[in-house]
Amino acid sequence: MPSEIGLSSDGSETPADLRTMVAIAEQGGASTLWLASHLFQREPIATAALALAATRNISIALMAMSPYSVHPLYATMAAATLDEHFPGRVKLCFGVGAPRDLEAAGLAAEHPLRTLREAIAVARALLSGETCEFKGERFSVSGRRLANGTRDIPIFLAASGPRMLELAGAAADGVLISAATSPAFIRWTLGLVRKGEDKAGRRIRKTALVYVSSDDDQTAARNRLRRTLGFILRGQHHAQNLALAGTSLDQAALAGAFAREDWATVDRLIDDEVVTHHSASGTPAQVKAALAAYESVGLDEIVASGVKDPVHLQKVFDALKLGRAG
Repeated sequence: MPSEIGLSSDGSETPADLRTMVAIAEQGGASTLWLASHLFQREPIATAALALAATRNISIALMAMSPYSVHPLYATMAAATLDEHFPGRVKLCFGVGAPRDLEAAGLAAEHPLRTLREAIAVARALLSGETCEFKGERFSVSGRRLANGTRDIPIFLAASGPRMLELAGAAADGVLISAATSPAFIRWTLGLVRKGEDKAGRRIRKTALVYVSSDDDQTAARNRLRRTLGFILRGQHHAQNLALAGTSLDQAALAGAFAREDWATVDRLIDDEVVTHHSASGTPAQVKAALAAYESVGLDEIVASGVKDPVHLQKVFDALKLGRAG
């Protein structure tokens, strides 16, 4: 079993469900609650404050804060303020953001590599507690310092492309790999992260979002993930992910089925092979084996994703207990 297991929230959960899920996660020994900053969903900074106040041990990560929608100064202010109230329990993660969400808000994700490099640099300079003098091509901060003083907050980068993965290894404290990826694809991504690490002479934490679903009924567990996986894997940028996993999937047919809202075809195309290659799902024993496969590629933390309600989350943590006992 992974040495650390986290939980992600995409902002779609009701306040009541999220409170219950956070309690289950803390009782189950989860390390971190990763709060997504998807536009048009529930806002993660306010949610983080509520989650930290309601728990004693679990950390939170402001996940994939996009410098296109939130200035890195403001994201860093939020993380530093949370850390001031809840020391040692806060992580800050930058990422480009979901392209369609940005488009819907009239935002263009131009020059992503340079923009994310500058966002990390701004955050690191501010968290040092010193007067910041940074002038980049997109961001500038001059002659000011954070009121919070020096804060020891890890900076993560959500990355998928080769150059962004190398940037994570060279400049961030940790990397976050997106969900629906197979263990084989994650192994490939971590090789690119190591290239950045080697150039900078450093080592960072490796974390991945993994869709998880557990049930005594194997089919019921996998059915919960079929459409979620289909939505993600229909994109052509997942072709290498599919190839490295040995997954056979007609992405064009899948994209067409989604466009028509032909759910029967989506469910047929996302068969058991696809689900088992790109998630940890099935019976508790199958979930245990799948998580071991993800951990074996070099992850420090696996973040359980795609869990929509407290009932199913409890089943996931029951499976984790089985894994620890075994």
